Amino acid sequence: MSGPGYPYRYERTAAAGDLAARHAGLAPETPTGEHVSVAGRVMLIRRHGAIAFATLVDSSGRIQLFATEAKSPRFEDFAKLSIGDWVGVRGEVVTTRRGELSVTVDEWVVLAETRRPFPDKWHGLTDPDTRYRQRYVDLWASEESRRVFQVRAAVIRATRRWLEDRGFVEAETPVLQPDQGGATARPFITHHNALDMPLYLRIAGGELYLKRLIGGGIERVFELGRVFRNEGISPRHNPEFTMLEVYEAYADYTDMMATCEQLVADVARSVTGTTVLTHGGRELDLARPWRRATLAELVQEHAGVDLDQPADALRAEARRLHVTTKPAWGRGKLALEIYEKTTEAALWGPIFVTDYPQEVSPLARPHRSKPGTVERFEAIVAGRELANAYSELVDPVLQRQRLEEQVGQDEESMAVDEDYIRALEYGLPPTGGLGIGIDRLVMLLTDASNIRDVVFFPTLRPEQP
Repeated sequence: MSGPGYPYRYERTAAAGDLAARHAGLAPETPTGEHVSVAGRVMLIRRHGAIAFATLVDSSGRIQLFATEAKSPRFEDFAKLSIGDWVGVRGEVVTTRRGELSVTVDEWVVLAETRRPFPDKWHGLTDPDTRYRQRYVDLWASEESRRVFQVRAAVIRATRRWLEDRGFVEAETPVLQPDQGGATARPFITHHNALDMPLYLRIAGGELYLKRLIGGGIERVFELGRVFRNEGISPRHNPEFTMLEVYEAYADYTDMMATCEQLVADVARSVTGTTVLTHGGRELDLARPWRRATLAELVQEHAGVDLDQPADALRAEARRLHVTTKPAWGRGKLALEIYEKTTEAALWGPIFVTDYPQEVSPLARPHRSKPGTVERFEAIVAGRELANAYSELVDPVLQRQRLEEQVGQDEESMAVDEDYIRALEYGLPPTGGLGIGIDRLVMLLTDASNIRDVVFFPTLRPEQP
């Protein structure tokens, strides 16, 4: 606040968590002689006659405040503080009769007051919509919420460090793009007034631009960034999310499998101390090696369907399995739809699902030994796609043909990016590409069932008056 009585700054000399670590194990009623200034929110306050105790919480942890009517200034005002008020306190670090580490209230000041009631300490915010909409309250009311976002930050740090340690260069590519490319999804569209042209918020993590950088001689490159898709909201989908894209020259999709399983296992170990997790009540081990199986093998295994059939036969199988289809779909799209509706959610994994139909993978290289398929995999963990990767298509003639075949099929089709084709015409070496959903990785490591639990500010319906 900038009004009268509220300071513009406060000189803090110690964090609550550091004090707790530094003075652990002190005997009851021990003065330390250390005088500190602490600051944070008051999250609990209780008075016992001429003594008042408050719990002060900052980003590092919590510490007790110990005020007495005899020694603390404005004692009555201190005892009437509201849960959620921000205060600064100066005093000595001591332990009370019960051995609780505390800071005596020798000086104190209100830094900001809450004008809305904070949730009850024991129950917190129980309505999920309120938790997501008022994250600024949820983070104080829920230790679990704070833990989740600390894990998220640690995942991003560990991922970036892992890649940089292996010689990958971090790049930033355009979020506003002139073409709808890099994936099949419905984009958000905006308009650039000065250039009088439409622009698209990217639907993939800079894929086509990062491959341009491979062609430019940056042999290992990655980007951690936001991606936007104008689609529905679900427990595993948010209109904006965070993707990791990794590209490596002279590599193929088998190399990307090794990169994916090692990166995920190492990040899990770095952040949680182990690769063995519990997710949704079931054990999950992210240690390598992960199982590898083709999409066709898995559909046969889980749904009893042979995908090596004509389109009409696959359409009949889809009807039998109550899988909705569209008349324009060919064998590849029908096969993918059957897989996604009957098999994907049943894969606990971790598993690499390999060799996708060419029809649904326009940016992937044809399989070197299986006509009609491409060298592509998706990593499935706990029934969800975690990663997608290709041996990247480097032939400009074939790439143009693939993209032109898709144009106009539906509103999610990719456009032909002429500059990307031109970049391929200058020559792109064999390249492996990998995309990992960071939000979904955090969901795994925190045992979250809803993507909104791991995104600070998820997209929500407008708040009703």
